[in-house]
Amino acid sequence: MAARISHTGRYREIAMALMRHGFGYMVEELELFQVLTLPRRWITHESLETKSIGERIRHVLEDLGPTFIKLGQLASTRSDLLPDAIIQELVKLQDQVPAFSSETARGILEQELDVAIKDAFSWFEDTPIAAASIGQVHMGKLRTGETVAVKIQRPGVVKMVSRDLDIISGLAVMIEKRWEWAQQYQLTRIVAELSKSILAELDYSQEARNTEKISLQFQTDRHIYIPRIYWEFTSSRVLTMEYIDGIMLSRRDQLLDNGYNLKEIAERVTNGMLHQIFIEGFFHGDPHPGNLLVRKDGSIAFIDFGMVGRLSADMKDQLSALIIALMRKNTDGMVRAILKLGLFPVEGDISLLRADLDRLRDEYYDIPFSELSMGKALNDLFGVARHHQIVIPPDLTLLGKSLLTLEGVMEKLDPSLSIIDMAEPFGKKLLKERFSAERLQKKFIGGVTGLLEGMLELPGQARQLSSLISKGKLKVEISVPELQSLMRKMDQISNRLSMSIVLLAFSIIMVGLIIGSAMNNQSSILWQLPVIGLGFIVALLMVVWLLYGIFKSGRF
Repeated sequence: MAARISHTGRYREIAMALMRHGFGYMVEELELFQVLTLPRRWITHESLETKSIGERIRHVLEDLGPTFIKLGQLASTRSDLLPDAIIQELVKLQDQVPAFSSETARGILEQELDVAIKDAFSWFEDTPIAAASIGQVHMGKLRTGETVAVKIQRPGVVKMVSRDLDIISGLAVMIEKRWEWAQQYQLTRIVAELSKSILAELDYSQEARNTEKISLQFQTDRHIYIPRIYWEFTSSRVLTMEYIDGIMLSRRDQLLDNGYNLKEIAERVTNGMLHQIFIEGFFHGDPHPGNLLVRKDGSIAFIDFGMVGRLSADMKDQLSALIIALMRKNTDGMVRAILKLGLFPVEGDISLLRADLDRLRDEYYDIPFSELSMGKALNDLFGVARHHQIVIPPDLTLLGKSLLTLEGVMEKLDPSLSIIDMAEPFGKKLLKERFSAERLQKKFIGGVTGLLEGMLELPGQARQLSSLISKGKLKVEISVPELQSLMRKMDQISNRLSMSIVLLAFSIIMVGLIIGSAMNNQSSILWQLPVIGLGFIVALLMVVWLLYGIFKSGRF
């Protein structure tokens, strides 16, 4: 509530955008009217026939500006969470905004670098060559002679993004409390992940480190080029790197006019990306044509490393196992790989997961290996995982998006190129490394070490357990498939025990009646009925019934 009051104006803008594009019911459900004093007549019930829900979501995000646009762009990489129709709209999001003044840019540059521009640059271009929601890029020339591209962060953007992310996190909590689907998809966790990615992109020094890390991967490859970072002119708000003079991959006709071999270019780009993914496990997260340039010597320059993906050795192993299982039409292999890659919900049904993967396998059954889209195959697999609420690591879904983007670029350059064919040698190398003697030895030593450490920790854990038991703080939860059967057995045992106790009590009463009758020489007739005779018959029937139950169970 305090956050809503402190950001009332922004909440009002969000509510208006939602109502403007047919999401007024959300404003009502979230009770924003009470805080914002908005008249209910402002709700617009836009016809769903005019625009799809994906289009309306995109328009809401565009209306709300940089933070929401960036959130949507990141969400477009999560094919494991969102339907294809919505993702197709989110990838259309553009964050082109008017440039801020050259005076402001110069002021930020001098403040961040603590140096006068005339002392650092022999010339600095006031008109930016590109402008986006987070920052803009200016050309310049250092005093040492290098031509550079200087990315300068938009003033106030950190404060604005932090405010919006705070609001979005609060709305996510409210939505999760009101809608079951939001709980199932763990909306607050997703928002937290995306927020972390957005905040990371606001730190230009992190992008610089990513650039240098990728650069180390291609030190000996003359076909791939990564721009140099000038650290003395770089900070969290300013990034100075080598200016790349080249032709964007989207300009196919210009490439042909300059005599470039498009097939050769496509192969170099693909090899570069596959090396990053399968060998290094650290890759460019957004390889769209604007981030790929062909230099004069024919080498490919990768730029803009604000979004990167990371794959651990285990993730690479399971990823290759997943793709191989799909190729071999092996459902069990796909199930094993997906379960190792993601978190399977407690209430999940593996048999239903296997049935859906069988259907996906059949879809790919007749597709030749060389014609397979690796990006689409991964996204289809992650879509099945999403349907079963399996949480897939964000870096893997970013990989699926990156491969789809790459395939789209390559299709325009060389439609005959098959990324899956080019990935085959990388996959073989990965498998060879996975089962190498050195790797197996490391795993064995690691396993033995873990086992020994666990054994050494047992005495301490036993003492801790004993302490909990003595203090009455131990809470035990049992969850086994045979629990219901076990409970039925316990019920049977308790029922037989109760019957035995009743039989014993009844027998004691009958013995008392017999002894009392004999001592007083009185007849054991009650309400004209022979009590002892009837009691004997009842006791006999109870004994017979009890023995029958015991013999029938086979546990005499």
